[in-house]
Amino acid sequence: MSLRDEILSANACYAADFGDKSKLSSPPARHFAILTCMDARMDPAKFAGLSEGDAHVIRNAGGRASDDAIRSLILSHKLLGTTEWFVIHHTDCGMESITNDAMAELLEESLAPARYVDGGWKNTQSEGGSPEGHYIDWLPIKDQVQSIVDDVRRLRAHPLVPRDVRLHGFLFDVKTGDLIEIPEARAAGRQAA
Repeated sequence: MSLRDEILSANACYAADFGDKSKLSSPPARHFAILTCMDARMDPAKFAGLSEGDAHVIRNAGGRASDDAIRSLILSHKLLGTTEWFVIHHTDCGMESITNDAMAELLEESLAPARYVDGGWKNTQSEGGSPEGHYIDWLPIKDQVQSIVDDVRRLRAHPLVPRDVRLHGFLFDVKTGDLIEIPEARAAGRQAA
């Protein structure tokens, strides 16, 4: 069975038991949003105790407050009523292992998947690249705690983020499952814009 077939089979089981979920409204019932990483080891529904319809979950590489993440959060608040946002990064994040220059160089050489070998990313092929990677800020992470604080500060200072939106910053530990509140992010979330 192909991966496509597995997904369609799982969806058929899910849809057969969908029931009252068809009555969920678009605005999240618990009025909050989570901005977190796309890392497959993290399941926001499980680590935050969510049920379908509870919250918006916005995911990207590193869980960064990128322009697109901010766009989604502002829409979440303005049109769908979220009043509290959680920025949640995690330990052992792949975005700590790359720089803008290194990512651009990998892409310039090849578009095929790279591998992490001996403490660095290496291409497995060397044809078919593009220099376009030099024009993207990949939002690498040098320090997890500082990146959380920076993202909360960026949100708090954004002119389209209302002062009454509560902002929080946490670090998810991929080894223990714990959410660790970052005091500096908490303070940044409370500061005047």
